[in-house]
Amino acid sequence: MSFAKVYPMYLAKVEKKGRTRDELHRVINWLTGFDDGALQHYLDADATFETFFDRAEINPNASGITGVICGVRVEDIDDQLVQRVRYLDKLVDELAKGRKMEKILRGS
Repeated sequence: MSFAKVYPMYLAKVEKKGRTRDELHRVINWLTGFDDGALQHYLDADATFETFFDRAEINPNASGITGVICGVRVEDIDDQLVQRVRYLDKLVDELAKGRKMEKILRGS
């Protein structure tokens, strides 16, 4: 699946709830280490989630992302790629629900 095709849905979800593109990018940066330029590169390249996460430097505090997405606990997912996608989904959900940024970023 293409990250570039899902990104607009992430953006629409957070903006609908009064959050901003910059906040979404901050969350993505925290999880992946990608700055705005790198993020735009992957969007322009229509990169798959596999490519996107293979090249990411996952935040060491990402293991602190817990909870349920689609009825599955993210901390119990064995497939690394699926878990990373669900980490991002969880962070976007937290952002859209109005959670404070310092809580979303796990105190970082």
